[in-house]
Amino acid sequence: MDPSRLERRDEHTWVIPPTGAMRVPAILYASEALVREMDEKVFEQAANVATLPGIVQAAYAMPDAHWGYGFPIGGVAAFDAEEGGVVSAGGVGFDISCGVRTLTTGLTRADVEPAKEALADMLYAKVPAGVGSTGRIRLDAKEMDAMLRGGAQWAVERGWGRPEDLERIEERGRMSGARPECVSERAKQRQRDEMGTLGSGNHYLEVQEVAEIYDPAVAAAFGLHEGEIVVSIHCGSRGLGHQIGTDYLRRMLEAARAHGIALPDRELACAPIRSTVGQEYLGAMRAAINCALANRQIITHLAREAFAAVFPGVDLRLVYDVSHNTCKEELHRTAEGGERRLYVHRKGATRAFGPGHPDLPEAYRKVGQPVLIGGSMGTCSYVLVGTRDSEALAFSSACHGAGRAMSRKQATKRWRGRELVEELARRGIVIRSPSMRGVAEEAPGAYKDVSAVVEAAHAAGLARKVAKLVPIVCIKG
Repeated sequence: MDPSRLERRDEHTWVIPPTGAMRVPAILYASEALVREMDEKVFEQAANVATLPGIVQAAYAMPDAHWGYGFPIGGVAAFDAEEGGVVSAGGVGFDISCGVRTLTTGLTRADVEPAKEALADMLYAKVPAGVGSTGRIRLDAKEMDAMLRGGAQWAVERGWGRPEDLERIEERGRMSGARPECVSERAKQRQRDEMGTLGSGNHYLEVQEVAEIYDPAVAAAFGLHEGEIVVSIHCGSRGLGHQIGTDYLRRMLEAARAHGIALPDRELACAPIRSTVGQEYLGAMRAAINCALANRQIITHLAREAFAAVFPGVDLRLVYDVSHNTCKEELHRTAEGGERRLYVHRKGATRAFGPGHPDLPEAYRKVGQPVLIGGSMGTCSYVLVGTRDSEALAFSSACHGAGRAMSRKQATKRWRGRELVEELARRGIVIRSPSMRGVAEEAPGAYKDVSAVVEAAHAAGLARKVAKLVPIVCIKG
């Protein structure tokens, strides 16, 4: 993207002023180098989002922003239902509630290094991964609806985890307002055998070392210590979430026409929040959030089983679980003054509540929310913490990962999966994957520099750096 098309407010804040049908400005948070790396579609899509009815304050793009469906990935926008605000399936994304959870192990690299091949094999055997992967869990119609209402709470009640896990998950493991009856039978059918599976794409389970601590006090509050081994799980709502997105995009196109909403791009299909379609989508989307939370909870249980088999007596403690692709009803202070109840879309963006927020676990309320930023395969990941300033900057939102720099098709033309696995092995990183094509698609070079993205988020005040994690074992979908 050409930075000269933007107004530069400061070193990491760039503005697209309202023109044409834009109701508010669009604001990008990034370094100049990251802006130059962004495709031009980010400019176009951010400006398009700013035209939607009921949008509040601005349309935002995070430092990892890149071209998405309708909204840019890394896009954030809040809408006021009382002012005709809309909900957009394209503003949430297809992999609803894709997210990351991180667990501590109490182990060190010296403990894990001699057993990392055995650990990789055990994790790969326990956690199904890849396109169309299925697990050992089969849900009938009654249990499917119970899972869609109950989320991680449902999983814990059935023995996949511990009650204390729920305190370290957004919404305490269960998104209220879920409506399984608004989820199509096709979506449910796709999910019946997929609980407890990673899926494909950029999803993974990684064993990582805490390589560096930037904020010792916050790291201690999170239970993170330099040299300790942690486990990070990145996945979402699998086929169910994708089908919900597909189902409601069609309905939202019709709803937009019926309500006289002019769409600059049909991919921005939306419906008024107060409409029947809008309410039914929110109910289905919340059910998908619960599906993703349950899925990550089950994988956590399987990871604990794998570690126990290789390291008897080791306890994996949940640090936190964050979701990326969501629309959540939240109370926010706005630039106009006062508090407003808003529907905040975060597509490829992480909620980042600052210190004192009442929705945070008591253990983290004084310091702020853990913000988990996953890197690409073979690169580092980060733990950040929400700031008080983030609410005014972008409705308490931060980036979610590195962000793609090239398409999967381009990546497979440039890299070969087997060669990447061998290269990473020479660097001491063990990869297990059912698909060498999938490994090529997720080559480290196909993504932006996650460290540059995190530095930009830190410098802009969206979230503050706490710790850097480096991979040792990666189970790749």
